[in-house]
Amino acid sequence: MGWVAGPRLVSASANAGALGILASATMTVEQLHTAVREVKSRTDAPFGVNLRADAGDAGERVRIIIDEGVKVASFALAPSKDLIARLKDAGVVVIPSIGARRHAEKVAAWGADAVMVQGGEGGGHTGEVATTVLLPQVVDAVGIPVIAAGGFHDGRGLVAALAYGAAGIGMGTRFLLTSDSTVPDAVKAKYLAATVKDVTVTTQVDGLPHRMLRTAMVDSLERSGRAASLLRALRHASAFRKESGASWPQLVRDGTAMKHGKELTWSQVLLAANTPMLLKASLVEGRTDIGVMASGQVAGLIEDLPSCSELVERIMDEARATLKALPDPS
Repeated sequence: MGWVAGPRLVSASANAGALGILASATMTVEQLHTAVREVKSRTDAPFGVNLRADAGDAGERVRIIIDEGVKVASFALAPSKDLIARLKDAGVVVIPSIGARRHAEKVAAWGADAVMVQGGEGGGHTGEVATTVLLPQVVDAVGIPVIAAGGFHDGRGLVAALAYGAAGIGMGTRFLLTSDSTVPDAVKAKYLAATVKDVTVTTQVDGLPHRMLRTAMVDSLERSGRAASLLRALRHASAFRKESGASWPQLVRDGTAMKHGKELTWSQVLLAANTPMLLKASLVEGRTDIGVMASGQVAGLIEDLPSCSELVERIMDEARATLKALPDPS
């Protein structure tokens, strides 16, 4: 949700009764600090911050979370045992996102308070295991709350997740497609027009499986040769360095940490610079001709742009109606 889950969407989600999570990976440390304070000015409800555990400035970001009284820290890459302990000692709830049972078991043993389980339907770096298979596997493996993500957009999905043993659901694409989202309206219209078959998995953005809307840009990336892909990545790495305020040595250090943490080749590390800049082109600047649109498969089922408040209320009403319609087990 980089470039998408900013102060406006996070505060609107929190005010609606959901747990909004700031996406900080595309923010500088200073921008994160400003964003946290803006969310606090917009809502008194709890919210969280998502950050990269392998980033060179992760410690500074954690300090902001603690000093500003942010209630939740979430991670796309498993945080270290020491980092989990530091956050928990400060009263922060730690929720790593995981895509495999063994990862859930590891962070649970390290003291994580809950885990977000994302199945293959999700819009992030997804694996091949569907949520309906991964979710019960993780629920049975760990003794902490499990949040289900990947493929959810309505009250029926919430009931299904609860039946599997989840404590709740996480939704990215569904909140991107709300009136509170800052994504340009023309880009939202492209998401709404997409069918399930228009959402594809490609490795050509950053070397890892990533769900995207199938566009001419994605087709172009998949036709690109290795040399063209690496040249594009170098340009994007330079642009992201300027965007993030990072120095080249810092980018190299972060890349080294990413390489070892995710067992990537150096080519894949370089390609990683493509992701934030290609997403920004579409989701911030509205340039879908030169950018990409990350998407969960569920985009093919979404047809409207409610406010966050309307969305949460609808989901709860649908969940109650679904439960009421179930046959009486007696």
